[in-house]
Order: sequence, then structure tokens, then C-alpha cells
Amino acid sequence: MANKRLDMRNILQLLRLYTQGVSKLQISRQLGLSRNTVKKYIESFHQNSFTYQELSGLSNEDLEELFDGQIKPVPEKNIVLESLFPTIEKELKRVGVTRQLLWEEYRENHPDGYSYSQFCYHYQNWRGKLKPSMHMHHKAGDKVFVDYTGKKLSVIDQSTGEVCEVEVFVSVLGASGLTFVEATRTQNKEDFMGSLVKMLDYYQGVPSAIVTDNLRTAVKKSDKYEPLVTEYLLDFASHYATTILPTRAYHPKDKALVENAVRIIYTRIFAPLRKEEFFTIEALNDAILPLLEKHNTMSFKGRKYSRLDLFNEIEKEALSFLPVNPYQLKGFAKATVHKSSHVYL
Repeated sequence: MANKRLDMRNILQLLRLYTQGVSKLQISRQLGLSRNTVKKYIESFHQNSFTYQELSGLSNEDLEELFDGQIKPVPEKNIVLESLFPTIEKELKRVGVTRQLLWEEYRENHPDGYSYSQFCYHYQNWRGKLKPSMHMHHKAGDKVFVDYTGKKLSVIDQSTGEVCEVEVFVSVLGASGLTFVEATRTQNKEDFMGSLVKMLDYYQGVPSAIVTDNLRTAVKKSDKYEPLVTEYLLDFASHYATTILPTRAYHPKDKALVENAVRIIYTRIFAPLRKEEFFTIEALNDAILPLLEKHNTMSFKGRKYSRLDLFNEIEKEALSFLPVNPYQLKGFAKATVHKSSHVYL
């Protein structure tokens, strides 16, 4: 659309709306043009010294000469570079891979290609078009983010008929976005630790760190800089040779990834189950699983690959091996050593 010749009447209508204070997005919607086309003609308008009134008095031939001479087609090397961006995006998630390295490889194959700064500039523009929201880059196998959903699912007590709300645990791997979901009765330590064990079993490996929200079952004391983690969660981390990283207070970016996953789960799991009735947690989780698999195998918007594809390609191999035995929850207690050198339990 950006390179297609535009009727001169449409150009004048576009510029009239722009000079009247209408936003580029509204112009795009109103005239049925791409935002890039609107942007290019407005930039061209600013490059010449004519006012809108003066332009409206020009002949079609003069307008064509004025605008068609300034709207240039996209360079071939830009088209070539953009075709590489999906692969570049995936490669950047691999441990040790940097933009500098990928640019050097790009220049080896395309000696007349863009400079490093232009390479980065065009890559950022490409990502911005597909994901205009905040971007956070995570290396494969680096982190998994965990939280509970704010909204609840429910099961029906068979003996009383009472509808009981249940908790929904959600985790998402930082690089691939592979998601795990489980319904539990509560958020207490037994259910929370059980969900963590099942999560790692689902991923078939252990990331370098588990990022958890400031849940009461995970964090003993919240702090802006260094929250204090509970003993049993530290013991869990020791068993799996990983690290616990609670999100910091007043740092929303720390949990942006899992919060976005929760919003998607509302649509892809909660909504399809809204008319269903379940009498046990097990039945509810059995219904969640195929919807979760569908979510993980659905292609990302603007991409030709899914979360599972990305996981299998770059993240699965980056996870550490699971221990032979799964973690078993332990009890912790403080005791005083008496003068007799005995401890009473």
C-alpha cells in the first residue's frame, strides 16, 4: 500500500484531514490507507513549502510531479534484511548470541548491506510494527515467570451442590513463552509447591531462575530491592539447582510477561470453559490441558511459529536436567539447644 500510486484526490483529502488536526491513525481508518502510507505523504507534505490551500489549487499533473517524485520505493536491501528478521529474533534468544554477532554474519553474506546502527534501527522498527507494546528480551533457559490469575475457575461440591472457586496457577518461559496452567484448591504452600513441581515436569527441564510474584507462600518479607524468600522455597531451589527471584515492589516490568500470559489465558482457557461444570479439580485440569496445548501450538501473531515450536527449537536444550526424584515438601522449625545439649521437638 505504501508504494502504490495514490489518487491525487485522496492525497488532498488526506492532507485536509491532517491540517484539521485529525490523527494519522484516524486518517488511516477513515480513508482505508495503511498508516505507513499516511505517514509518508505527511512527511512529503512537510518537505515542501506549500500550504494545503496552495496544494489544492495545483493541477493533478503538478501534484503528481510533486509527490510521486518524493515517495520512493523501499530499497531492495531493506526487503532482504526484513526477510531475515524472524530468524534474527529467534537467534537472539540463544545464549551468547548478540546483535553484533548477527550483524557480522549478515554482512558476510551481504557485503553491501546496512551498517550496524542501521541494522539495529530497522530491526527495532520491525519489532515495533508487530509488537507495539513494551519488549523484554529473555535468553533461552534463563527464567520462568509464575503467578496466579486474579479471576477464578470453579468446581461444584457433589455432596452440597456448592460452587467453590479455585485458584489457577500460570507459568511462562521467558524466551519461548511456553505456558503451563494448573487449577488448585488453594495458594497454600502444599498446592503452590506441587504446581512448581508439575510445571518443571511439563517443561522437562529447569531454567536458571524462577521469578515469582510476592505471594505469601513464596515471600516471607517484601522489599523494594531484596525480598526475603521462604525456607521451603529456598529448599526447593536447592533441590532443582535453580534460583528464586521474587519480583520487586513498584517494578511492574518484572512480571509483565506472566501478566500478559494471564490475559491470554482468560480468553483461551477461561472463556471456553465458562459454561462447563466440573465436580473435581482433576476433571477441571483434564479440561484445561487440551486448551493449553492449543494455546501453546497456536502461531504467534505476525509469526509462522508457535510457543511450542520456539521451545523445541531454542529453549528445551537450554534447560538443565531434572533431578532423578521430584521435590518433596519438608517442614521447618526452630528449636533451642538446652544446657543438656538436647533439643526437644
